[in-house]
Amino acid sequence: MPHILITGASSGIGAALARRYAAPGTRLTLNARDPGRLERVAAECRRRGAEASIVPLDLRDRAAARAWIRTLDAAAPLDLAIANAGINGGHPAGEVESEETGFETVDINLVGTLNVALPCVTAMTARGRGQIALVSSLAAYAPLADAPSYSGTKAALMAHGLALRAKLAPKGVRVNVVMPGYVKTPMGGALKGWRPLEMSADAAAACIVRGLERNREIVAFPGLLFHLARAGLVAPEFLRRAGMRALRFQMRPRR
Repeated sequence: MPHILITGASSGIGAALARRYAAPGTRLTLNARDPGRLERVAAECRRRGAEASIVPLDLRDRAAARAWIRTLDAAAPLDLAIANAGINGGHPAGEVESEETGFETVDINLVGTLNVALPCVTAMTARGRGQIALVSSLAAYAPLADAPSYSGTKAALMAHGLALRAKLAPKGVRVNVVMPGYVKTPMGGALKGWRPLEMSADAAAACIVRGLERNREIVAFPGLLFHLARAGLVAPEFLRRAGMRALRFQMRPRR
């Protein structure tokens, strides 16, 4: 029975992935910080025939996350871990991101992701099999001035994931970097601005599942936005800044 771990599974892409993988003969372990919303997703997965359990754990707690992954993997070895949990960062009025928001974004998006991914690396390397997906963003290629901490964490995850992929491939462990563009989710809906080529969470999940099955190094979508974002890395600064000006946004205040 394949065992799949998905973090950030209470809504958005994480919930869509859980539903996509939910099927008889599949074991799902779902993580997020809101137990109520997480249980609703798990219940839907159970109705589809999967075994689904929830772990409402704050992944910023490194010791707790490490102990959890070790216990979880010892009980039922993980075949796939999708590190998806994250937040937007930014400033509600479009001002400079505060220190508190910046550090919180780094702690959740980067440190929290690695608190899950690196114990998975240890366990999977020891047995010579497994797959880890790090959810980055096209903002890694096209940093957003209104969300510098978000952009920075996603760029770090991209670099870390690609390096891990090269290192772990000979050991039988697959690593993939997922780079979505704009996705219609509660998190994405917090952005007040233009969201070109936005897709549904279910469509994004379908792209991710297909890319992971094919073991693509980078699972990026939509294709046009991916190529434009990557081209921006080598474009003259004046041209890149002009292009990114259209993507300015503000954050809706958190409730």
